[in-house]
Amino acid sequence: MKEKPNSIRTYDAEGFRRRASCLCFRDKTEQEILLVTSSKDREKYVVPGGGIEPQEEAKATAEREALEEAGVRGDLGRFIGTFEESFQVSKRNPNKEKKHRTKVFAFIVTEYLDDWDDKRSMGRSRQWFSFEEAKKRLTHKPIQVTYLERLDKPERIT
Repeated sequence: MKEKPNSIRTYDAEGFRRRASCLCFRDKTEQEILLVTSSKDREKYVVPGGGIEPQEEAKATAEREALEEAGVRGDLGRFIGTFEESFQVSKRNPNKEKKHRTKVFAFIVTEYLDDWDDKRSMGRSRQWFSFEEAKKRLTHKPIQVTYLERLDKPERIT
């Protein structure tokens, strides 16, 4: 996982790392979704997202991450839901657990940058996928597959 200089991880009262992501769609039909190559493995794709900075709202984080990781700007849409994930830090340390709680938003892309932060610093690329192909590309990230599956049942922001 990439770590940005001067970034501060924030956690909620239950010890979950606070994150935000957005499902970047080509247009309002939501038939095509933009994924970016993983920071760990350029053969795999992920949904743009990252940690919520102190004093930052989840919506602002989602928009910032779309710009940094995918090089896109657009219109932040509806709130899709909050997703929790827990996983072991390593096989050598099976008792250490990481916990993430991610707020996910729909996002309609309106502008594509030719050059962006993660393309320059990490060699990241982006690609459009159909809804079904995106699910297949995300099988290594089951929690992100659930983002797509939830589209039919959005939650209200509280």
